[in-house]
Amino acid sequence: MILIKLGGSIITNKEKPLSPRISTIDKISKQLKKIHEPMILVHGGGSFGHYWSVKYDMHTKPDRYSLHGVSIVKNSMIQLDKIILDLLIKNKLNPYCLPPTDFMDGNRPITKKIKEISKIAQSGLVPVSYGDALWYGAKKSYILSGDKIMSILAKILRPRLSIFVLNVDGLYSDFKTKRLVHEMDGDQVSIEDIPMDVTGGMKRKVEEATRISKMGLDVFFVNGNKPERITNAIKGKFEGTMFRGA
Repeated sequence: MILIKLGGSIITNKEKPLSPRISTIDKISKQLKKIHEPMILVHGGGSFGHYWSVKYDMHTKPDRYSLHGVSIVKNSMIQLDKIILDLLIKNKLNPYCLPPTDFMDGNRPITKKIKEISKIAQSGLVPVSYGDALWYGAKKSYILSGDKIMSILAKILRPRLSIFVLNVDGLYSDFKTKRLVHEMDGDQVSIEDIPMDVTGGMKRKVEEATRISKMGLDVFFVNGNKPERITNAIKGKFEGTMFRGA
């Protein structure tokens, strides 16, 4: 099984609120159509959910955030998810919308439900989940990032490969010269030096990718602006940053 995360920065214009990158999503969908093994997709919020979570000061820690903010974040994620589902269908894939509430109880994964996702993927459908604002209980809510969903699913489903699709070539050891880290072994880049946004940005991706690799699973960071790199990575021809399964 292949687990793929479409980052918010590749599927939307993060600088412009509520602006999907339709052409990019379409090109990525055409590449996903070429994958002939079960896969699960997760996507971020970008200029949809991420934009509103910043505006309403909502974070990954459960707290009593604005109820109106929760509503708006959830609604915007449904809007973005619908755009992605429509483009997947246009490209003859069979997406199966899977809101995180289908497999989360507060901030705890429901193992039985996650194992069902594997069966859905093996049937030929493509489960599609996404980062979201979730109800926690005790009048609290929180932001569950798509990156966190990746490590939650990987822990239980143990995919052959986890791929984070970014709007850059991978992880840079030097942001000015754009010197690429080809293989992450934990000592080339300090996680503290990586820029962070409300749901973690690149820092959260590195943390979750490291967590997955420590489960003995390989993780790749690839550039979604060159969508053929997704299918190349699956075939073993890899360009980007690799977190080798420990």
